[in-house]
Amino acid sequence: MVRGLKCLLMLMILAGGCGMSWAQGAGAPIKIKVVVVTTFEVGADTGDQPGELQYWVEREKLTETLPFPGGVHPLRMNAAHDVLAVLTGMTIANAGSSIVALGLDPRFDLTHAYWLVSGIAGVDPEDGTIGTAAWANYVVNDVNRQVDASEKPTAWPYGLFVIGAKAPNEMPAHPMTDNLYPLNAGLAGWAYGLTKDMKMPDNAAMAADRKRWVGFPEATKVPGVIRGDSFTSDSYWHGKVMTDYANDWVKLWSKGKGNFAMANMEDSAIAEGLLRLERMGRVDSKRLMVLRVGSNYTMQGPGKTAVQSVTSPYIASTAFEGCWVAGSVVVHELTGHWDTYEGTIPEGK
Repeated sequence: MVRGLKCLLMLMILAGGCGMSWAQGAGAPIKIKVVVVTTFEVGADTGDQPGELQYWVEREKLTETLPFPGGVHPLRMNAAHDVLAVLTGMTIANAGSSIVALGLDPRFDLTHAYWLVSGIAGVDPEDGTIGTAAWANYVVNDVNRQVDASEKPTAWPYGLFVIGAKAPNEMPAHPMTDNLYPLNAGLAGWAYGLTKDMKMPDNAAMAADRKRWVGFPEATKVPGVIRGDSFTSDSYWHGKVMTDYANDWVKLWSKGKGNFAMANMEDSAIAEGLLRLERMGRVDSKRLMVLRVGSNYTMQGPGKTAVQSVTSPYIASTAFEGCWVAGSVVVHELTGHWDTYEGTIPEGK
């Protein structure tokens, strides 16, 4: 424990030192308006095959590169010093640590910043198609108790259930963990209202793939913008059974109010990190928005097994660009009317 505390203090000292050496001197922290949260990049930040960060760097002109010793990748910032992008690293462990490190970084004032998670995800074909963008009301974490499918009772749909329960889809009186992160539904509704009529990027490969999804009406439509909730797990799961589980799990923890749409490996850690930073007076967690864009499906389509599906190459999609296309509308509205949004969080339905 002592060694861990020493390491944390050293990271904070290094972060402070980097801030002072970066043309900032001992001046006041930079007041950030929007933090764009991405989780991985394919190669360089610019000029090659894009990941989640590259379109933001190139199209929002995030030309300044800042060292970030508490994270896994340098930060990027625009010349106006009001939009900051962080790449957290994939999975729960990386995402949560990076968010807390950023929140404690003395170079920045994040007390009024809006946080936009902008990343790809597995989309439930009952809710959308590849390229569909979803704004979440809920993020649901996946801490569970499980037995192997070969050892579960025959009547069970799967071998996963709440710790403290005795069967799937039961909520014990006192669950050991709380897996539910309700987001600011008014803010999510406002973001959805700004983007719901947008034409999302599409291509020939995506259009051809949609034709095979007979029996899944939403998967056959062109990509659009929807409301749909986030399921976070460190397991890269796939298949109809697990998609049914994700739907059931989100409904169980949200008491029937949520609807699983996007699977990912970071959102719950990001939400938890912001809650802890809020208790320290560093951020306002009610300013978190989660936007996920489908890059693949969470289950097999007609004519394939789950293993065939999960091991097949992804369709060449526009999901990375879609993250920027929908997310940038919200970022531009916030930064362009900061006199309104700095003190008042917008609300929609």
